[in-house]
Amino acid sequence: MTHRILLRAGHVLSMDPAIGDLPKGDVLIEDGRIAAVDREIGADAEVLDMTGRIVIPGFVDTHRHTWEASIRNVAPNATLDDYFVDILDTFAPLYTPEDVYAANLAGALECLNAGITTLVDWSHINNTPEHPDAAIRALTETGIRAQYAYGSANTSLADYWFESKIAIPGDDVRRVRTEYFASDDGLLTLALATRGPGFCVNDVVTSEWALARELDIPITVHVAMGRLAGRFGMVKQLHDLGLLGPDTTYVHCCYFSEEEWRLVADSGGTVSIAPQVETQMGHGWPPVMKAIEHGLRPSLSIDVVTTVPGDMFTQIRAAFGAERARVNAASWQADVPVPDTMLTARQMLEIATRNGAHVAGLEDRTGSLTPGKRADVVAIDATALNVAPVHDAAAAVALSADVSNVETVIVDGVVRKRDGRLTADVARARRLVEGSRDRLLAAKEARA
Repeated sequence: MTHRILLRAGHVLSMDPAIGDLPKGDVLIEDGRIAAVDREIGADAEVLDMTGRIVIPGFVDTHRHTWEASIRNVAPNATLDDYFVDILDTFAPLYTPEDVYAANLAGALECLNAGITTLVDWSHINNTPEHPDAAIRALTETGIRAQYAYGSANTSLADYWFESKIAIPGDDVRRVRTEYFASDDGLLTLALATRGPGFCVNDVVTSEWALARELDIPITVHVAMGRLAGRFGMVKQLHDLGLLGPDTTYVHCCYFSEEEWRLVADSGGTVSIAPQVETQMGHGWPPVMKAIEHGLRPSLSIDVVTTVPGDMFTQIRAAFGAERARVNAASWQADVPVPDTMLTARQMLEIATRNGAHVAGLEDRTGSLTPGKRADVVAIDATALNVAPVHDAAAAVALSADVSNVETVIVDGVVRKRDGRLTADVARARRLVEGSRDRLLAAKEARA
């Protein structure tokens, strides 16, 4: 039997140039797909009244270490250098599969609560084969759209991050591919989260890239950030190894040379930027405009809740503020007007939705309210005092709204948040993640 949901009379920001904005419009969802977007649609359907709501595609977070939800805010003042020691060398070796399950469950629900409907889970916590099983099980249970990026173990900083000779276990990635991702058409898809040159010896780098391409899965890698990787010239090294391609997402990219920007653009690579982390932890300036200037479509990501908030509103404003501050300062110094290419609020909303879907390789499924795409839809309460009155709906979302205004969240046609409340068992998720926190802190004390 066909299931229909009609979102009626909302201010629709489709993020599809062919459809545009509808100050009062309807969105019809049929069996998980967007069937129609128009000013007024008549249909036999469950009607959700969107009066006073701004209706947008779900946000896409293209890089989050979801397993760290159990240790939220343990490193509030950390630099990137601190993070390697405080998190990867201290907490990561203590994680059990149960901790990964609890963190991924709570972390994915946190995403849904904040209007993030698609997540790239950069999971470098695979200390045993049971760890990825736990992570995938939790993602599946929440109903989020996710790309599970299988990463390395993290049982020793020295073994896994300093010219590492230990490759991600190919046999286990193949097992996970066969067991959970036999089809690429599901709500969850598979990627490989690799450490890359500088962090690994060349034999490991080439073997991991070969593994991803054997399995026909995308690759995601941190590059050009902070004191270490900012000096590695990682993209140049990948080019010299003959590994660049359109299947790779480069995360951060703060210290790319002009040559590396060209190499990424010419190879068809994609870019994920985590602006709050980058400015706060010392990765470098978020290179949103640099990416755009080189013809790329940058996306946004949260990265680590050990140190920054887990919502997309924060990332939008961090990128918007940082990039405009940089350009304003340069223009003042040169005594010239600011360029016409200054970032706009609408651009930021596009970066957080359509661009994110593009970077995750899912633009044919999500990222805009386009008939035929899967129904990943978010409604923002624009009657709240921090949003009303609305003059510019895109600016209202990008610069005024916050998590408290995310009233409705739909993923693949299923309502995951209704009337401002998640439909999931939030109490159970909180209980599990708090239990994980307590166990990890006790294990850390026992180890000290």
